[in-house]
Amino acid sequence: MEQPKHTYYINIQSHEIAPEPFMSEWDFKIEATDREIASLEQLFDDNYQTDWESYIRSHVPFLEYHHDPQNLEYDMRMVTIYAMLYQLGDTNTRNHIREMGILSEDFLNNQNANFK
Repeated sequence: MEQPKHTYYINIQSHEIAPEPFMSEWDFKIEATDREIASLEQLFDDNYQTDWESYIRSHVPFLEYHHDPQNLEYDMRMVTIYAMLYQLGDTNTRNHIREMGILSEDFLNNQNANFK
């Protein structure tokens, strides 16, 4: 049985996922199942942990950002988050993410074919 979708409002910076737009500032509006929201929350939690680890390591000057594998994981996770938001988002969300240029043209073209 397919899970019902509910509307959620996402704040990327604070990693908030709110069921109502007035609960916090929000960047994106999506329609998602409970399972999809759980996946998004896990991605946000993983990035939050990486943020703290990066902060601590940033005080050690010998390791540059682009040479740190954890930063690459963080960056890839952010692309995954934006891809998920694009798939679940309304038209405004998809347009905004498309304009950001964070997702590849191949991905966007495949997704756009699914929306037609």
